[in-house]
Amino acid sequence: MSRIGNKPIQIPADVEVKIDGSTVVVKGPKATLTDTFNSNISIAVEGNEIVCTRPNDNKMNRSLHGLTRTLISNMVEGVTKGFSKELEVNGVGYRVAKQGTDLVMNLGFSHQVIMSEVPGITIEVPSPNKIVVSGANKQQVGQFAAKIREKRPPEPYKGKGIKYVDERIRRKEGKAGKGAKG
Repeated sequence: MSRIGNKPIQIPADVEVKIDGSTVVVKGPKATLTDTFNSNISIAVEGNEIVCTRPNDNKMNRSLHGLTRTLISNMVEGVTKGFSKELEVNGVGYRVAKQGTDLVMNLGFSHQVIMSEVPGITIEVPSPNKIVVSGANKQQVGQFAAKIREKRPPEPYKGKGIKYVDERIRRKEGKAGKGAKG
């Protein structure tokens, strides 16, 4: 049995959930999220809980059961608290700034790298070497943070580049035979 899929999702007081067949609309103080799920999994609101059930124990239905429950849970959490990812910029002369709705990054290229905010995502720059991406949709926040990181991923020798705050970079030593032989 799916332990995650069987767990009911608590609906907070300020959240409104509408289910139309396999489409779920979650409306909360931060945003409104809509998603369509596989029709094999039945989704129902019972009191102040959302319950997901599967018709049988086929491998496909078992895998969709936990996935559907987790995605709906993320929607409820997104409209109440929201999600955020923090990125750190390391390197001499590497810095970021916000101009209007654009993120302007100096990353050691001959030009500035400019990225615009997408709807549903907000970018904050608390310091010249920190970026905070936040929004209600967990997938969008993670995808946008990955696109920012992609502009200059961290390199293993000096650790320069854009990395997640909780990411650890495996460092390499560099040239091993530096003047050792004569």
